[in-house]
Amino acid sequence: MDTIQLSDIYKSDFSDYPVFTDKLPGVFCYADHVEIRIWSPTASAVELIVYSDGMKGKSFDCIHLIPSDRGIWTQHLEGDWHGTYYTVRVNINGQWSDECPNIEAYAVGVNGLRGMFVDFARTNPKRWEHDKGPVLEHPTNAIIYELHVRDFSISPTSGLNHKGKYLAFTELDSRNEHGQYTGIAHLKELGVTHVHLLPVYDFLTVDESKDDGEYNWGYDPLNFNTPEGSYATNPNDGATRILEFKKMVLALHDAGIGVIMDVVYNHTGKVFDSWFNRLVPGYFFRFREDGTLSDASGCGNEFATERLMARNYIIASLKHWLEEYHIDGFRFDLMGVYDVETMNKIGEELREIRQDILLYGEGWTAAESPLHEINRAVKHNTFRLKGIASFSDDMRDALKGHWNNPKNKGFISGQTLNEEQVKFGIVAATWHPHINYGFVHSSHAAWAHDPTQCVNYVACHDNYTLYDQLHLAKPKLGDDELAKMVMLAGAILLTSQGIPFIHAGQEMMRTKGGDHNSYRSSDKVNKINWNRKHKHHHVFNYYKQLIQLRKDHPAFRMHDVEELRSKLCFLNEFYQPGTVSYVLGPHANNDSWKWVAVLLNGNSKEVKMKLPKKNWTIAADSEDIQTLGIKEMHEDNVKVAGRSMMVLFAME
Repeated sequence: MDTIQLSDIYKSDFSDYPVFTDKLPGVFCYADHVEIRIWSPTASAVELIVYSDGMKGKSFDCIHLIPSDRGIWTQHLEGDWHGTYYTVRVNINGQWSDECPNIEAYAVGVNGLRGMFVDFARTNPKRWEHDKGPVLEHPTNAIIYELHVRDFSISPTSGLNHKGKYLAFTELDSRNEHGQYTGIAHLKELGVTHVHLLPVYDFLTVDESKDDGEYNWGYDPLNFNTPEGSYATNPNDGATRILEFKKMVLALHDAGIGVIMDVVYNHTGKVFDSWFNRLVPGYFFRFREDGTLSDASGCGNEFATERLMARNYIIASLKHWLEEYHIDGFRFDLMGVYDVETMNKIGEELREIRQDILLYGEGWTAAESPLHEINRAVKHNTFRLKGIASFSDDMRDALKGHWNNPKNKGFISGQTLNEEQVKFGIVAATWHPHINYGFVHSSHAAWAHDPTQCVNYVACHDNYTLYDQLHLAKPKLGDDELAKMVMLAGAILLTSQGIPFIHAGQEMMRTKGGDHNSYRSSDKVNKINWNRKHKHHHVFNYYKQLIQLRKDHPAFRMHDVEELRSKLCFLNEFYQPGTVSYVLGPHANNDSWKWVAVLLNGNSKEVKMKLPKKNWTIAADSEDIQTLGIKEMHEDNVKVAGRSMMVLFAME
C-alpha cells in the first residue's frame, strides 16, 4: 500500500469503526490447531502468508481469511504449526498492504518482521507452573531497582558468562575481580524487592541478526507482545527468546525479587509503516487539527489510547505479559500521553488477575497533545488514578538540582532554601499541614492522594547518573565528598514515605562519563563497571543497610495518608538553612520503635540540631546503621555531620 494519505482520514474520529470484544484478536497456536482473528474493519480481503524461516525464503502457503462481524477476519487451521512463520497483508481500496506480523504477534522471527506460530506450552522452563512472584502486601513495601538487560552483564567485570542476555540473570554466584557479588547475587545482597527492566519487548533499532555491540534502550516499540531478540542466545528462533525470558523471570522470583516491565504504549517505533497503520490505517494514532500526526511522545507520533480498540489492545497486551510471563508490575513511559480512563481500566482489569500488581508511570508528556489535559494521566491528575503511582520529579530536582542543568545544585549538594520541596518528597507528594506549598516551586499543591501514589527517585536511566551530575555541579570535590552526597541521597529516598526507586549502580557511584543521553551510546558508556563496587564499597554497604532499615521499620513506609499526617511531625521550630528534621510516632505504622527522629544535613559542615526531649538512641549516622543502636544520647542537641543523615529512636 502506498504511504497513507492523512488528508483522507484525519477528519474522522473513527467512532463508526466496529469494536470487537468477544474474543481477543490475534494468532493463537496450540498443539493441534491454530485460531486466527485479525481486526481490519476497512479491508476487503485479508491473507495470511506462511514461511518456513523467520526472515528469509519464499512463502509456501497463502491462507485466505474469512470475514466475520465487527471487522474481524478469521480462520481455523488444523494440525501442528508450531515453529513456522507467517505474515499478514490486507486489501484496502483495491491496494494490498506490505506484509507484516499481526499487531498482536506473540512470537516473531529475527528482527520481528515475521510472526511465528508458537505453542506456549512448549516454551516453559522446568518448574514454571509453580512460579510466582513475591507477594507485595503494600506498594510502599517495594524497593525498585531500575536496570537495562545489556548494562547488567556486558562488562568484563561482571564475571557473567551470558553477557548482555536474559540468561545472565540465571547465573547465581557471579563475582567481580575482587570476589564481590555481581549480577543476581548482588541484587539479593543489596536487598531490593523489585527489578524494573528497561524495555524488553521487541524493539526496532538493534539488528538482532548481528551481535556487534549495537545498543539502544529500546523506547522504539516494534512488536509489543514478544521479547526482544537481541537479549536471547538465538534470536532466529522465536521460541528461544520466550523460553530464556521466562528463565530470567523464574530466577528473579526464586531470589525473592519481583519483575517490573517498562512499557511504551504511548507511541510506535515505525509510524506510517507501522503494523498498526498497515492493517487499520490511522485508527491507532492521534492527529492535530491540520491533519498531521500529533507527537506528545517526542518520537514522531502518539497512540490514541482513548479509542476503544486501542485501549483494548493495550489491556490485552498487559494481560499477556502478566499471565504468560508472570510479570509483577508495569512502568508506563510518558504516562501523560495516556488518558485517565484507560489507565484506570488497566488497573481494574489487571487487579482482577493479580491484586498486588505494581503500576506506576511518568506523569508527563514530551510535548503538547490534542488530548485535553484534563483527560491526560499527568502528574497533577494522579489523584484521579486508582492504585497507580507517578514519579516525583519534585523529589528528584529537590535533591540533586534540575535534571537539565548540571551546574544546578540541590539539597544534597548544598543548595539551601529549598527545604520545603524536600519535605514535599518526604511526605510522598501528599498534603501535609507542616509544609508551605508556596515554596514548593515545582508543584504548588499536593498531587498524590496517598503515599502509595508517589515514586521517589533521584536518578534513572534518563539524563546524568547521580554521580555524574554531582561531579559536574561540584567539579573540585573528590570522590570522598561526592560519596557523602550519594549516600545522603539514598538515605533520604529510603527513609521517605512513598515508593523508593534506585537507578542501577547508584549504590556504587555509577558513571557514564558525563553522557547526558546514552540511549544509543556504546557499551563502554552504559555498562555497569562492577569493580566500582570494590572502589566504593562503603557506599554500597550503606545502601544495603538503608534498605534493611526500611524493611525492618514500617514507620518509613506508611500507606495510610491520615496516619502519615498525624504521625509525621516536621520540627519546623528547630529549622536551620540546609537542614530538615522530623519525628515519626507514636508507633507509626505499628513500628516497634515508639518514636523515630530523622535529621538531614545538606550543608558541607557539621550542624548542631535540636530534638524534642526524649531518651534518644542513635541508630544511623553518616557511616553506619545499627538498628539495635550505635549509642545513647543524653542531651537535646546532637551534632550531625556535613552531608549526612542521622536516625534516632526512643522507646518511651
